[in-house]
Amino acid sequence: MVAVGRGSWVGALGGLAKACHPGPTVAVTALVTALAVAAGRDVTDSVLVAAAILTGQLSVGWCNDAVDAGRDIAAGRAEKPIVGGQVGVRTVYVSAFSALVVCVPLSFACGLLAGAVHLIAVAGAWAYNLRLKSTLFSWTPYVVGFGSLPVFVVTGLPGRPWPAWWVVVAAAALGLGAHLANVLPDIGQDVAVGVRGWPQRLGASRVRALIPVPLLAASALLVFAPPGPPGAVAWAGLAAVTAFGLAGTALGGLSPKIPFAAAIACAAVDVGLLLASGTGVGA
Repeated sequence: MVAVGRGSWVGALGGLAKACHPGPTVAVTALVTALAVAAGRDVTDSVLVAAAILTGQLSVGWCNDAVDAGRDIAAGRAEKPIVGGQVGVRTVYVSAFSALVVCVPLSFACGLLAGAVHLIAVAGAWAYNLRLKSTLFSWTPYVVGFGSLPVFVVTGLPGRPWPAWWVVVAAAALGLGAHLANVLPDIGQDVAVGVRGWPQRLGASRVRALIPVPLLAASALLVFAPPGPPGAVAWAGLAAVTAFGLAGTALGGLSPKIPFAAAIACAAVDVGLLLASGTGVGA
């Protein structure tokens, strides 16, 4: 296959930008960088964290589209840049491996233990793309990957502290919600081409109803688990997450992409709760 879509480098770059799953890539990078700042990392370390997360997310997104190219072609998904001819599958594969190679030293630059934790999460995401997404255990890389993010951020600090348990559990719950929300728009097409992960086996209606549960659980942990009574900001955050979660479920019938957007909004509010509380990270 030609490595440059339609003979245009500009077109290929645009295709790569779409193939990396830019929404989740930018959102995860921004949220983890904010977490690094909250944990007390300085500017240089926070930039390293952002670069490590960004390259890891790029590698995972490109790997996903390259691995799924055959299924996407069979499903006629013309919105996908490989199927639409914007970029060749070989270019996407090369980009995925290149980003992965760069991710390794950037991760270890954040700390040896922290780097190992992050690379395990990235390896799990690649395993999801290559195999696990079609199994009953499709949720595992999301739960482990998201749950490891505060560990990655905090263990790179002097003394290698650990985040509070409730921060890790809340992040893992967000990962579960993100998995359900991310898969929901494509359940019908996935089933048609033989992808039967956990959400596909549940079905779209059950997934749409289930999405708010782990998101609300994560928020409740961030509000009630820290020492001391919740303040006004915490209560407002919990109310916002409740509203976003319920709206995502209620409006999911109009567009399956709405619950994913609601899940990202919930994650953003939860990071805001962590920033406002100033506790838990490094506890």
